[in-house]
Amino acid sequence: MLKKGQPESTVIVVSAVFGVTDQLQKSTKFAVGTEESISESITNMRTRHFEIINQAIEDSSIRERVSISIEERLKKLERLLYGVSYIGEVTESVWALILSQGERMAIDLLAGVLDDQGMSAKALESEAIGLITDCVFENATVNMPTTKKNLQERILPFLDEGIVPVVTGFFGCNESGQPTSFGRNGSDYSAAIIAYCLNAPTLDIWKDVSGFMTTDPEFTESAVPISHLSYDEAAELSYFGAKILHPRTVEPLRGSNIEIRIRNIRDPDGLCTTILPDGFANEDVIKSVAFNSDISVLKVRGAGVGSVSGIIGEIGNRLSGMNINIYSVITSQTCINLLVDAKDAKNSKRALQPLVGGVIERIDVRNDVALIAIVGEGVITTKGLAARVFSAVAEFGVNVEMFSAGASDVAYYFIVKQDDMDVAIQAVHRSFFEKQVQT
Repeated sequence: MLKKGQPESTVIVVSAVFGVTDQLQKSTKFAVGTEESISESITNMRTRHFEIINQAIEDSSIRERVSISIEERLKKLERLLYGVSYIGEVTESVWALILSQGERMAIDLLAGVLDDQGMSAKALESEAIGLITDCVFENATVNMPTTKKNLQERILPFLDEGIVPVVTGFFGCNESGQPTSFGRNGSDYSAAIIAYCLNAPTLDIWKDVSGFMTTDPEFTESAVPISHLSYDEAAELSYFGAKILHPRTVEPLRGSNIEIRIRNIRDPDGLCTTILPDGFANEDVIKSVAFNSDISVLKVRGAGVGSVSGIIGEIGNRLSGMNINIYSVITSQTCINLLVDAKDAKNSKRALQPLVGGVIERIDVRNDVALIAIVGEGVITTKGLAARVFSAVAEFGVNVEMFSAGASDVAYYFIVKQDDMDVAIQAVHRSFFEKQVQT
């Protein structure tokens, strides 16, 4: 693909080999309890990477060089896992360091493959290029001024010499040099940071699908690809559940004119989604229907809880102190509804329990809900659009339990019972898209 269609000056940001991050997570969790599985985990990872080396690299000297590098990284990983097992716990910094090993091995592999193909490539880790973040270990934020200076000093010289930098995605490092991760799909965010810092004209993000679609094709065969989205639309779709892109990918690109293209690695010349700074409205306004079934609703109840000064700030502080993200807040006089990840529901209730007894009478948790988001330029300003959406779901007997609009100019969402989610998505998609497919 580099030889076919990429510009001469290209930086490649790499994710771990498919499945390796999951394997690292499982291996680390097992290691906390016992060291018995560590040897098997390392063997499996060695087999996987060496299969790629032997299949993709023909030159024996390059193959040997890459093999030595991978072996050294596996030995370090093994020591880390035994350390976790010995201590019986894994700190946030060690967790980030272990998970980063997948990307570190991946840059060695790809740089070796490119060298074998006659290109000159250089494997670069995030610490080496100075991709600096804050001190949050699992959802870090880049320090853009420092990182931009570092990247221009440490990457541009390679490009000037015709060398292809192959850079680790997924993680950066704090000022102390400790790895900090950007979360799942974090390589998208890494790539956006690098594109902005180097003033790249385009950012190609390669996936195993041909971009965004009007909804998840698992729900309906009539889902079709989307050719263009705005930065805001792509960000909201990702935030509300579309797994194709890291939710913060467009964040570093604000204020730039960088064009993002979501391209299919299995079909490089096929359809793709182009994401541009500015948007445009379709005739039917809605571009896509996103969903998230991995949420819970915390219902903070009290007779006058909605009018108490500072209560939402207190709730937010307690949850942020446990690194719990609040997706959204919907308030009334008697209830504050908090949308959180389902995995955080129990800890969220536990964190807020000390507040019960004053104005807060009790806290309930709903785990049987799903969020459905409607995304498109003009969804807030188009008259009758919400009524059309709700009529579509009501026609199939689905009750809308909560609704929120106004936080974004290009999106709103509603909450339904989890058992009704599939039907609700199909109903909205049928109302807005199926006639388009037929024509």
